[in-house]
Amino acid sequence: MPLLLLSGYPKSGKTHRSQQLIADFTARIAASSDPRIQRLKLFHVSDDTLALDRHAYATARAEKDARAAFASAVKRELTRDTIVVTDGMNYIKGFRYQLYCEAKAVQTPNCIVQVGTQPPQCREFNEAALREQSKDSPPYEPEVFENLIFRYEEPNGMNRWDAPLFAVPFEDEAPDFQAIWDALVGVDGKAKVVKPNAATVLKPATEQDYLYELDKSTSDVIAAITAWTADHPGEGGGSVKAGEELEVELPMNPPSLPQLQRLRRQFIQLNRQHNLSKTRVKALFVTYLNDAFES
Repeated sequence: MPLLLLSGYPKSGKTHRSQQLIADFTARIAASSDPRIQRLKLFHVSDDTLALDRHAYATARAEKDARAAFASAVKRELTRDTIVVTDGMNYIKGFRYQLYCEAKAVQTPNCIVQVGTQPPQCREFNEAALREQSKDSPPYEPEVFENLIFRYEEPNGMNRWDAPLFAVPFEDEAPDFQAIWDALVGVDGKAKVVKPNAATVLKPATEQDYLYELDKSTSDVIAAITAWTADHPGEGGGSVKAGEELEVELPMNPPSLPQLQRLRRQFIQLNRQHNLSKTRVKALFVTYLNDAFES
């Protein structure tokens, strides 16, 4: 069923909030007489449930692998009868967009719950965890922690993949989750209807046609980047528009054409068997590039 995506700074209490949400939703399911509600299941995905080490965030390659494992776990469990509680920082907007697309693909609602603990308090929690070296609440190394704080991309409810957006303040010890339940499960027994869009529908296509679309869509993105770099020689760190609501965030050292072509070939090799729709290819390629440029 729905995708419930938690987002927040490291050590902000996301696991605590996810456990509160799971307990609240479990009670609602048990108390309901609606067969549609009764058959709902809850699935909790987190770095800890997937045995992902905190050190994974110390290097770009390890972090990318960790995010891939996280996304695969969400995708495996995402069905119309399962509420998937994704307990992670989910701090990169491109990654949140990727999970949003997965929810749309199975025609199920999603929402974002932002844990509102601010960096100073998170820093205190992490320092305490470092002192205690608790296995139940593993700490982040200080340099990794500060880097994650700096890179956090706050959810914006104006973006369709970050909406609806709910904030849970640090001071709220017992939040009311009714609005979140209504957004995901429906109001007065009526389920929210989600229609797939062009970015999430897997359209049937011949192998030849799909490979052509894969080649063309990725080429269009590369062309947009090379055109931007030609207009801004020597500049880095810009945003290149690659489609509707799609932007490639360039690194401070502009990538060369051979680097771009190498990334393009890698992406094609990874996705040549997936038979994605044209719009989805471009969105995922933009996400792939943004992840690569963060290293």
